[in-house]
Amino acid sequence: MGFLLFDLPLFELSASQLEQVPLLITAAGLDFVVGDPWGWPHPVQTIGKVIDSYTQFVLKRDWSPFKRRLAGIGLAVLVIGGTGVLSWLGLWLLARSLPVIACAAEVILLASCFAGRSLRQAAEDVLKPLESGDIKRARQNLALYVGRDTAQLSATEIYRAVLETVSENAVDGVLAPLFFAIIGALIGASGPVAIAYKAASTLDSMVGYKEEPYADLGWFSARVEDGLTWLPCRISVLIVALLSRRPKQVLQVCRRDAPADPSPNAGWSECVYAAALGVQMGGNNTYRGKLKHKPLLGNPDRAITLEVIRQAFTLTRRAFLLGIVIGVSVLMIAPS
Repeated sequence: MGFLLFDLPLFELSASQLEQVPLLITAAGLDFVVGDPWGWPHPVQTIGKVIDSYTQFVLKRDWSPFKRRLAGIGLAVLVIGGTGVLSWLGLWLLARSLPVIACAAEVILLASCFAGRSLRQAAEDVLKPLESGDIKRARQNLALYVGRDTAQLSATEIYRAVLETVSENAVDGVLAPLFFAIIGALIGASGPVAIAYKAASTLDSMVGYKEEPYADLGWFSARVEDGLTWLPCRISVLIVALLSRRPKQVLQVCRRDAPADPSPNAGWSECVYAAALGVQMGGNNTYRGKLKHKPLLGNPDRAITLEVIRQAFTLTRRAFLLGIVIGVSVLMIAPS
């Protein structure tokens, strides 16, 4: 996977670090243009099948809470560690005999971790029927992406649900994977490190619940994902606040409202978008017939509309591009 330019004395980096620069840029472009085409295989699908098989194996056994918690540790180690190691090993073996194919494979692997286009498409699947007056279809499509009950949601509540999903996933689905791709690039393994984080995020979304039957099995996965996302979430908050051109006011609202959310990261990611856009998120949601109140985040200076959601995507896209610039700069100046 060598490029002649990377061997010039001008650069004081290892070739593997510098090779990651075009990989990152190409992967970002691939996600923007192509995304994850419907029906195509995706690494997360395989990760999800492994998680589901392990989960079903454990839940079918009459184990004590302690044994299930131990099984939860094993699940996280198996899925996160196995994903990272196997992807690294596969790319390493490819690079020994088919370096061009190895480069292409890592680009595709990275692009699969950047869910920017997929997130936009998911939002459009809900917003297009809503804008055309088909609220029933909008509710049905929204149910594919959120955990709350959608059958009785009004148009206003659908807009809020979409914006909350878009803002939360902007961090753990777009910006945090970029952060770990950059960290991985420093050791010449952007793809394996990014996909290992994606595995942690998938674990959290599948088993990281406080309710049964996942309370014991998913506790460790939830804490690992919280810990991994903590720093990239705070960096993302700072970047979005700066891009809002009102960083002081936005961060003041975040410090006021975000800690009220029980999640150490979701509250901050939603709140920074709410503050930057001048809207309010949170409130009453129904999950499997049970009413739950989420803390109110931000000030209701504007109603949540289609235009507001589009502005949220613009913020995410700019934050991602700025992250790419920062990442490339770090790779160019970091010691090998």
